[in-house]
Amino acid sequence: MDELVYQRKQQESAEEYESRCRRCGACCGAYDGDPCINLEKAADNRYFCKVYNTRLGLQKTISGKSFTCVLIRENLKISPLSFSCCPYNVS
Repeated sequence: MDELVYQRKQQESAEEYESRCRRCGACCGAYDGDPCINLEKAADNRYFCKVYNTRLGLQKTISGKSFTCVLIRENLKISPLSFSCCPYNVS
């Protein structure tokens, strides 16, 4: 497969995967008592990241704990989400 075609396919796959998000906030700590400082709740009760386009990398929680924000795919490799509201729920 041509490298450009491969890269385009990878990008499409990543976008499709990310599009499953219902913006429940579970992966950003909305339900664990110490969410990311960039997590905001909208009027429609869905969550959003104030710095979504630059979120990857070192971030902080409300209590000041540091963590590394990663793509949801990477997060799920480490710790599957168990929230029923999340479409990535594997339990």
